Amino acid sequence: MASGKSTTRRVVTTTAGLAVAALALAGCSGSSGDSGGSGGDGGAIVIGTTDKITTIDPAGSYDNGSFAVMNQIYPFLMNTPYGSPDVEPDIAKSAEFTSPKEYTVTLKDGLTFANGNELTSSDVKFSFDRTLKIADPNGPASLLNNLESVEAPDDTTVVFTLKSANDQTFPQVLSSPAGPIVDEDVFSADELTPDKEIVDGKAFAGQYSIDSYDFNNLIQYKANPDYQGVLGAAENEVVNVKYYSESSNLKLAVQEGDIDVAYRSLSATDVEDLKGNDKVKVTSGPGGEIRYIVFNFDTMPFGAKADGADETKSLAVRQAMADLIDREQIAEQVYKGTYTPLYSYIPEGLTGANESLKGLYGDGDGGPDADKAKQRLEDAGIETPVKLSIQYSNDHYGPSSADEYALIKSQLEADGLFSVDLQTTEWVQYSKDRTADVYPMYQLGWFPDYSDAANYLQPFFSKDNFLVNHYDNPEVQDLINQQLVESDPDARAKLIEQIQDVAAQTLPTLPYLQGAQIAVSGADVEGITLDASFKFRYAPIHK
Repeated sequence: MASGKSTTRRVVTTTAGLAVAALALAGCSGSSGDSGGSGGDGGAIVIGTTDKITTIDPAGSYDNGSFAVMNQIYPFLMNTPYGSPDVEPDIAKSAEFTSPKEYTVTLKDGLTFANGNELTSSDVKFSFDRTLKIADPNGPASLLNNLESVEAPDDTTVVFTLKSANDQTFPQVLSSPAGPIVDEDVFSADELTPDKEIVDGKAFAGQYSIDSYDFNNLIQYKANPDYQGVLGAAENEVVNVKYYSESSNLKLAVQEGDIDVAYRSLSATDVEDLKGNDKVKVTSGPGGEIRYIVFNFDTMPFGAKADGADETKSLAVRQAMADLIDREQIAEQVYKGTYTPLYSYIPEGLTGANESLKGLYGDGDGGPDADKAKQRLEDAGIETPVKLSIQYSNDHYGPSSADEYALIKSQLEADGLFSVDLQTTEWVQYSKDRTADVYPMYQLGWFPDYSDAANYLQPFFSKDNFLVNHYDNPEVQDLINQQLVESDPDARAKLIEQIQDVAAQTLPTLPYLQGAQIAVSGADVEGITLDASFKFRYAPIHK
């Protein structure tokens, strides 16, 4: 039975005011994670971004903009130290499999939230239980598909019982968007908690606390002196992050010295231009980000609930689109080489990645083939042009999305096989509409939760996936479950390759680009790190 908390606990509230915001604003890479400390020797620094927040309630968001905030303010059981893709205990003292289906975590002693509440195993159990119970369509519940139950036998012990034994990714899942630990005295157990209540309740125990909050305009972070995690003390006492609606304004802010660091999302043209400015520095690093088109298997042409529903014809439409996409042209013409072609579901560089789409579609060597696309449609008895409705976000993936999808439209229409109705919606509404069957096919990007190939498979292709696109392939799901528990690295890599090969036949999504991480800073700023963890971590300070 889980231990109870002291009934004398109370929530300390403050009034949220106007402020500024931050991304993954970590502590000094040389800091020890074993003790707290006030930190903040780097003073104050200002960050700029065009990313948007959906909500700072971990149960209700599964996007890079929201997770960037969560990385600063919430504690995790496991986290990735600077310069490493591998996870280590964060606020945990130890974490290990104590049986094939039991993963046991022991918390450090004396943990507290910024409001003075104790942080115990009861909060940990509460955090995971509520994510699964709420199961918000925009939340990370799909990452917890293998979690059977959570128990808290005492104040510092947490026992996770898994459905499948020897889950090789579970420690990484604890560092993912499904992993933030929240204060059970502030958060609701069965519905999302408004951002204002979270901020007023000071329900934070990460490197930083939010001092003031203006949704998608400004956030101000203040170093948390009581943080005891692996990242160590925060480098800056105050971090201010400004949210920009246009990348052109973000670029201007960098040039004018109004911000110290810009991260997500300057256009490729802006980045190229800024490289020639001796007043700024452009830093790039490994990127796990991918771009892809999602197909709604119910509402796309010939989908299960569309007029003239026909599974064979629906597949032919997806495959013909794959024959026509020219990835190289998109990468070079729109993104100036800051993105590269992607021919499978897992980006190059991760174990098990292959190019399963390359030989199946187009000319067999990565290029388009209109004749092959035409033949597919004819063989399926489809009259052309096929009308496609494609949606993209005009603000979430940077200013080049308009050019990106104008070019995709042109590629699909060039030979008269498709007629594309291209529409755009701002991200806050977009994230709601896409899970409500509003869009037959639409743009998404993916920035990984952790640097393992499974993070490009399970969230996308499980039956209850976060895409909510009604894709259900038992063969793929069985293979995903097999690779999760396969401890032999070579055998696991082969399973990962097989999953890509099987999925490529039916195209639940159409991946086409892989990108790098890029940050732009003033020449007097140092300490930016873009590493293989795929999390945007840095401890920027003025020289």
